[in-house]
Amino acid sequence: MGGGVVRAMWERFELVHDLVYFAPEAHRAAEDLGMRGFWMGYFAFRAAPLGPVPASVVTSSFYVFHPDRVARAVPDAWRYADPADVLAARERAMDAAMTRVFGADTVGSAALAEAADLAWDAAQAADTAGRVLGAANQALPRPAQPHVRLWQAVTTLREHRGDGHIAVLVGQGLGPVEAMVLKCAAAESDEELLRQTRKWDLRAWRTAQAGLRDRGLLTDDGRLTPAGTAVRATVEAGTDAAAAAPWAALGPDATARLGGLLALLARTVRESGLIPDGNPVGLPAVTEADEPEE
Repeated sequence: MGGGVVRAMWERFELVHDLVYFAPEAHRAAEDLGMRGFWMGYFAFRAAPLGPVPASVVTSSFYVFHPDRVARAVPDAWRYADPADVLAARERAMDAAMTRVFGADTVGSAALAEAADLAWDAAQAADTAGRVLGAANQALPRPAQPHVRLWQAVTTLREHRGDGHIAVLVGQGLGPVEAMVLKCAAAESDEELLRQTRKWDLRAWRTAQAGLRDRGLLTDDGRLTPAGTAVRATVEAGTDAAAAAPWAALGPDATARLGGLLALLARTVRESGLIPDGNPVGLPAVTEADEPEE
């Protein structure tokens, strides 16, 4: 399965997954559980498949957050709601959010049910050895509602890809801050937004920049050098390669069909205005609704 197909699939399913971070239904669901502030809800909703783990596990598996950011939310979140209740709440939130964003006719359509089943098959085929978040999500029960099933499937695929991405970063000797600095130098995310939301101070950021300059990956004014561009390309190609197994298992025809169905949903999410510009994920705009090329 070519890297272009793998990346195109990610660009589509990531937007559907991201409703859990930006939809007001998710924020209200976290508040109803007693979660205090956005970040406690974020960490609880995303970490709940792991069970009531301590902050150290969340920090390690999420990779890019400062330990203090995590420690302010975990394990306190589990005092307000146990992970099983959190998982039920996020399913209810995604039911409500997807129904509102896509419309009742779309979430009840045969096309969405088809997308849900294709995505579920791909997610269940994901190789999860050494991929903690992917494995934890893959092990969750199959939701009965097709649109919620679709969301859970793309979440498994998303975390599977993220686990592989972290492995590639570690292999390249890129720590959490260095990885984010390279991402911003490639103009994929806003530097100040990424640094502040992940709670790294300016000193840590500058230290990472200095280390990357010493390695010949950044220029003095913070741009990628040719060597930095090559390392960044290696990371992205390695991430795509590590995320290819679900699509190889699904097969080219079914993958292309799912890609077309997801592109329509991704455009709707993009046009909803829920995903802010300069978001930390660094997604490009979805401009095509056709199937990803093989």
